[in-house]
Amino acid sequence: MVRSLGQAQVTVGDEDVRVAELRTAVSRLRRRLAALPADFPDRVVAEEELADLAAMTAHGVPEISRLHRSLLLIAGAIGSVSALSPGLAEVRRAVELFGDPPRR
Repeated sequence: MVRSLGQAQVTVGDEDVRVAELRTAVSRLRRRLAALPADFPDRVVAEEELADLAAMTAHGVPEISRLHRSLLLIAGAIGSVSALSPGLAEVRRAVELFGDPPRR
C-alpha cells in the first residue's frame, strides 16, 4: 500500500480503486448529462471536461491538480441543473479520494 498526500492507494488486481471509482462516477454523470433534454449555455464545457476525465482514468492515476481543475469547470458548467446534482456529487466524492492538490 502506498501513501500519497494522506490518502491510501488501494489496488484490486492491477487497478487503483480510486481510479475505478472516478471512472464509474464520470461515466454515470456523462450518461445523465446525455439523457438530459434541456440545453444550457455551458453544456459543451461540461461534456468536454467529462470526456477529459474519462480519458485520464484510462491512463492510470490522474494528476491531482488536474482532477480538481476539471471538477471546478464541470461544477461551474453544470451550475444549478438539479437533475445532475447527484451525479456531480458522486464525481466530487471520487475526486476527493485522491486528496488535496499540492499547494503552490
